[in-house]
Amino acid sequence: MPDLSFENAARARGARLIAGVDEVGRGPLAGPVTAAAVILPDGVLPLGLDDSKKLTAARREVLGEWIMAHCDWSVAHVDVAEIDALNIYHASHAAMCRALAGLRQRPCIALIDGNRLPAGLDCPGEAIVKGDGRSLSIAAASILAKLMRDRIMVDLAQQHPGYGWEANAGYPTPAHKQALLDLGVTPHHRRSFAPVHNILCKASSVSD
Repeated sequence: MPDLSFENAARARGARLIAGVDEVGRGPLAGPVTAAAVILPDGVLPLGLDDSKKLTAARREVLGEWIMAHCDWSVAHVDVAEIDALNIYHASHAAMCRALAGLRQRPCIALIDGNRLPAGLDCPGEAIVKGDGRSLSIAAASILAKLMRDRIMVDLAQQHPGYGWEANAGYPTPAHKQALLDLGVTPHHRRSFAPVHNILCKASSVSD
């Protein structure tokens, strides 16, 4: 379970405001990549803060509402056009930087999930591998990022039925890939991703 070890170590070095940062949505074929930054309050935290992937959807909703009510938080999205222009690695880092920039307070340090710090980070940072399962601040960010991105995908699923985004969140499930073949590519698909790119290439060669 994540704890406050990294946060306490940062405080021992003089940090006062510590933000956890995480992203979700690197792997999907459709939809944005989303990042969240969260500064936890001092005092009692809710039970069950953990890596969002380990929580039920209902539990993420409950914890997400608590985070939004009690924390300094920010969420940022990078859309498919920018993902295709930047590539997903740089797009996810851009989302992290934008989430940090959206906080009400400038953090003294950002605890970043992953093995590298984003380029352009405007505050000191510490990269923590598997941080969403080790740091409570990053775990809170992972919950908020997944909650917000899932809501976007449910909304997009209503606009583009048949791809199962309300259940698969845009990830390349067999049903989603079959729907791409049957229904075609939407404006919300990532054209730089191989399964989408290959379909577009086939469609282009047929039309030629």
